[in-house]
Amino acid sequence: MKVKTITVNDKMQKRYRYELAEPMGKNFDKEFKPELTPKEMLALGIFGGKYMTDCAKEFPADWFKEAKLCTKRHDPTLNCFGVNASQPLKEWEKKGWIHPADPRGWFQWYCRYYMGRRMPEEDQRQIKRWKAIRRHIAQIKKYCSKGDLSCRPRQRQAVLHWAYDSRKI
Repeated sequence: MKVKTITVNDKMQKRYRYELAEPMGKNFDKEFKPELTPKEMLALGIFGGKYMTDCAKEFPADWFKEAKLCTKRHDPTLNCFGVNASQPLKEWEKKGWIHPADPRGWFQWYCRYYMGRRMPEEDQRQIKRWKAIRRHIAQIKKYCSKGDLSCRPRQRQAVLHWAYDSRKI
């Protein structure tokens, strides 16, 4: 595969460059098995539609054809489960969850990883965080009847933000 370089210029990054070392959607770490692609997540409704409004040029246009986006403000009604399950970016920063290469957090990392960017240390850190979300899946399974999407909507929305599809539970 020929290495492609992406240059990012958006509200949060200027002249940030990264290389795509793997084919899109391929060659993931053996422990990382997301249930949804970034395109599927955007179409279902995540982060109140506000997350990707100024950086769409970085990613394939077809990711945004059915994406639920809102350029003005975070709108929880656009989320798949119609609730707010997000914390402010300041909270993410305070907790040390943000890497300088991905100032928008885990989903930005996932989009770039999906595209083919690899950063071994950061990839391992983010995959470890992704795996830790399984505890929420266990709670949904324990407390909700199979197929009852009205049970624990905030928790379901939160796991959706991490590429888990709780609609299957």
